[in-house]
Amino acid sequence: MRADARKNYEQLLATAREVVTEQGVDASLRDIARRAGVGLGTLYRHFPTREVLLDALLRTSFDGLTERAAELEASRPPDEALVTFLRETVGVASDFRGVLAMMAAAIADEASTLHASCVTMRAAGARLLAGAQAAGTARADMDGADLFALVGALAWLGDQSAFAPRAERHFGIIAGAILTSRASPLTFSGERTGAG
Repeated sequence: MRADARKNYEQLLATAREVVTEQGVDASLRDIARRAGVGLGTLYRHFPTREVLLDALLRTSFDGLTERAAELEASRPPDEALVTFLRETVGVASDFRGVLAMMAAAIADEASTLHASCVTMRAAGARLLAGAQAAGTARADMDGADLFALVGALAWLGDQSAFAPRAERHFGIIAGAILTSRASPLTFSGERTGAG
């Protein structure tokens, strides 16, 4: 890809992240192109459909979460790494309103362009969970699929206007149910650096 084309691609992706965060997965492609300072034709050359754009956006975010899991595993105690990853993954899922169905479908559909990124991200979370389980700080009767389902549930709750004001409380309850030895999972600030 030529340097100018690469610059347009990266600008479109960064702008799409902002617009989709504001408007959800049904965000206007015309608005994305306008804000990125390119024509609609340029957007369509890089992303022929809304689905292709969303796939690229989500793959970037999911791959970032996978990398973040490795950083957390190497730098934090297992329980803290797990809760921080959970918080950051919920944050990414919440940022892209309307994406939960795509995430769930991608896990089940090997033909999906998101499948590999979703499976790898779920495996990264499962590794963090297994580390906390081995340390005796997370319940032993759950697996990566359960963790992924809880991410979806927490993101969905946060996306509902009636429940959004209690999102932090809900997160604390779920994190507390996962952990076995931490008095208050709400103490984890869970900065979302590096998560897409």
